[in-house]
Amino acid sequence: MRLYSSKMNSEFNLLSEKIDKLAEMAQFLRHENAELRLKIATMSSENTTLTAKMREAHQRVSALLDQIPGPQLECQQEESA
Repeated sequence: MRLYSSKMNSEFNLLSEKIDKLAEMAQFLRHENAELRLKIATMSSENTTLTAKMREAHQRVSALLDQIPGPQLECQQEESA
């Protein structure tokens, strides 16, 4: 006496294959997610570093611009001489 028909066995096998594929996909997605989180952390760190460098460059340029006399100051200095 057979407990399961051959059709039922093939359906179980098909379901088993689908479950295996789903498990593989879940594992792949976990791995990809971990890689993406690492990339985000790396890029965030780089962004922080570059933002600090830009701020420093801006301060240096501003300091240099402050040292350059403006046109009004030059005219006033020439008139005084």
